[in-house]
Amino acid sequence: MTRRRVQMLATAAVLALAASVTSALAQAPVKMGPPAGAATPRTADGKPDLNGMWGGGGGGGAVQYDVVMASRRCAPTQFECDERTNQSIDGEFTGRANPSRPLYKPEFWDRVQYLDMNTNKEDPLFICQAYGVPRVGPPARIVQNANDVIFLYRSGGASTLPADYRTIPTDGREHDPVRALDVTFYGDSVGKWDGDVLVIDSVGLNDLTWMATGGYFTSDQKHTIERIWRKGDTLFYQVTVDDPGVLVEPWVMPPRQVNLNKSPDAYLPEGEPCKDYDLNQMTSQIRH
Repeated sequence: MTRRRVQMLATAAVLALAASVTSALAQAPVKMGPPAGAATPRTADGKPDLNGMWGGGGGGGAVQYDVVMASRRCAPTQFECDERTNQSIDGEFTGRANPSRPLYKPEFWDRVQYLDMNTNKEDPLFICQAYGVPRVGPPARIVQNANDVIFLYRSGGASTLPADYRTIPTDGREHDPVRALDVTFYGDSVGKWDGDVLVIDSVGLNDLTWMATGGYFTSDQKHTIERIWRKGDTLFYQVTVDDPGVLVEPWVMPPRQVNLNKSPDAYLPEGEPCKDYDLNQMTSQIRH
């Protein structure tokens, strides 16, 4: 057999193998989300059953986010700045990795940049207060009945995020006229079902929280809409923030997803006591 003949046969074999691999990939695409055919449990009244421990916690489990997080952006005054600036990769919803980020009115961008540059002194997470919506993210545990849902949030462990909870009516009531005028961390929240999606409307929110890492502050005109839905053993969570006090337009947070923690030993561990940092002793702008 000639060398040319051997080369032709070898080339044909490689092409055949490549074709078979391509065909196999076409027939078995990568599966996203819950396994095909995974049933979504429902309560006695036909609503999706949101009860359970979601994500991690004592006893096992995992949190999974489908939002792409990026390093903190480099400010114009930072030199020799790269994606690992300030000794770590700080999570921020930046246009570099995801086009979705809050769009502020022009007069507020200087303040956003100042807060971003001075995170270790300005970020509310260092002063032992509640995160608020949307920064708190999806609940760690949901208790659901016909008239309301209870959200339980785990402590941030080594951070200052306190363990927290919310009780949200889902019986069709409107906002309480008194509580809607208060300004609190989670506001006055009412829920309703839109098909298989639980929609939570919150007003009466204070201006002490950030929407996300990066100096994304808010005003007391903030109004949030949370949407929660379940597919199989995956819970999806998305928030729209309408804050005409500081934003040009409502901001839609990229959806997050958490998986059902099926461990019989899962629990919400008791958090460590909150540690309020001594801001007066800070001598640098290294962000944590």
